[in-house]
Amino acid sequence: MIRDPFERVAIFGAGLLMTAFFVAIVIGAFGLGIRVPTCVTDIPPFDQPAVVEVAPGQYVVNVVAQMWLFNPREIRIPAGSTVTFNLTSKDVQHGFKILNTNVNMMAVPGVVNRAQARFDQPGEYLIVCHEYCGLGHHAMSAKVIVEPRVAGEPSPNLARAFASAATCWAR
Repeated sequence: MIRDPFERVAIFGAGLLMTAFFVAIVIGAFGLGIRVPTCVTDIPPFDQPAVVEVAPGQYVVNVVAQMWLFNPREIRIPAGSTVTFNLTSKDVQHGFKILNTNVNMMAVPGVVNRAQARFDQPGEYLIVCHEYCGLGHHAMSAKVIVEPRVAGEPSPNLARAFASAATCWAR
């Protein structure tokens, strides 16, 4: 039971404000056509994260971070490749650090971050999440596997030089 007249006015005012805010949201959503932005992970190329070779020795990797994994979990490339990482998050903020490289980014929902690295040495490069993202954070990892070049296979720079020379000679 309300005994104080100021309490009655405060409750009535709060109800009036809540109603006004609800009406403003409905007018904004339907009357003005304002829509909530879609998640970046619902549109290509992030709907199916993958490693894509865009040129000899040039790769683009679209990575989606989500609780508690990176997709793709394994990135395989040949030694001497330059990789551009496009990174976004599906749910909360995550970290993205490739150990022993210069790649260190934040995966933020609705934002695409980009970094580039060159992998000359064969081996495995561990990717870790360095931003606490929940109970499974400690197990959130992936890896870049840099495979040695096959003997007789030209390096990407050599292949690019041959392609350029062939174009010039064809003129």
